[in-house]
Amino acid sequence: MKKTIVSLLLLTCVCRGYACQNSLSSPPSLHGRHKVIRHDFQTGADQTEMYVSYLKNKKIAIVLNPTSVIGNKHVSSVDSLLKLGLNICKIFGPEHGFRGNASDGAAIKDTLDPKTGIPAISLYGKHYKPTPADLKGISIVVFDIQDVGTRFYTFLSTLHYVMEACAENKVELMILDRPNPNGFYVDGPVLDTAFRSFVGLDPIPIVHGMTFGEYAQMLNGEGWLKGKIKCKLKVIKMAYYSHDMPYILPINPSPNLNTAKAILLYPSICLFEGTDISLGRGTLFPFQVLGHPALKEKFRFSFTPKSIAGMSEDPPQKNKLCYGIDLRDYDTSEIRKSKKIDILWLKKMYDAFPDKAHFFNAYFSKLAGTDLLRKQIEEGKSEQEIRASWEPALSNFKTIRSKYLLYP
Repeated sequence: MKKTIVSLLLLTCVCRGYACQNSLSSPPSLHGRHKVIRHDFQTGADQTEMYVSYLKNKKIAIVLNPTSVIGNKHVSSVDSLLKLGLNICKIFGPEHGFRGNASDGAAIKDTLDPKTGIPAISLYGKHYKPTPADLKGISIVVFDIQDVGTRFYTFLSTLHYVMEACAENKVELMILDRPNPNGFYVDGPVLDTAFRSFVGLDPIPIVHGMTFGEYAQMLNGEGWLKGKIKCKLKVIKMAYYSHDMPYILPINPSPNLNTAKAILLYPSICLFEGTDISLGRGTLFPFQVLGHPALKEKFRFSFTPKSIAGMSEDPPQKNKLCYGIDLRDYDTSEIRKSKKIDILWLKKMYDAFPDKAHFFNAYFSKLAGTDLLRKQIEEGKSEQEIRASWEPALSNFKTIRSKYLLYP
């Protein structure tokens, strides 16, 4: 009876979209039945017996953010690893900072961590890539960050640059692998390298379907690091993980991805960052609504973006009443069924927008990884025509990806 009650509570947590510490082995069926929750699942970081002894007596630098925890305690892994006697000499923090208190896009300065006194180097400030001076005296770098599985999520570029710096300075890299909540599919246009930027460095689609550990192996194997250099790499795999396993993150991966629904909508909705449309930054439900003041005659739903410290302090359309689409009731199981990003929302908002010459901005092609998608939307191409243009590059990527998968 006790086990039954616990299982029901956990399933209720998942169905309501709350963050919980467990992952399901399969999605809910249409008949309301669920497979058993895997209590034996562990992230790479959780399995301290697999790596702590290897790290003993080494001078360690660690790349982390608030998602970097061991077990179900909301304590930074840097604090936990220090208690285990490891010599952590330096901390590297990505976008939002390693303690996660910086707003979207805010440049972050180097500092000393007030809790541990360890030098904290920003990889989202004056440089994205660790310098030789940053790595001087370091024998191994540990990378432990939660990804959400999209090309334009900047932690992917941070991994690329950290690997490159480690390879150039002959420093080993250890990745403590974590689940990809969007790891059950691969979709979108493959990046044209003419549009390389920090929101897309490598020739991959918008949704890549890989964990950081798998992606790192691909960077090495495909020669995508600068000069085709290779990084000495050690991946601590997860236990009992598969790509089709639904996983609700126990900690928000970044300030504006604050619900499980937003994380699943993110691959489709983030493209609106390259338009004049608000995607809910400056509300408590970012990446779950779309709107613009000019759409009053087209939509009834409305919201007003405001400045929110630690999330979006200067959001698009700030303090303006926006009209558009509310996706908070959208059934994200449709994404799991279709295994596709949704480009119809983009087409719908463009068609409704009165000033089409100012719908897109220059950032859109960087996010899309190509200038073709913008042209196709402007020309009124159908979804089928747009998707057909993603081939054969998308299928070729899937073939490449299959060589580096660590999980079924």
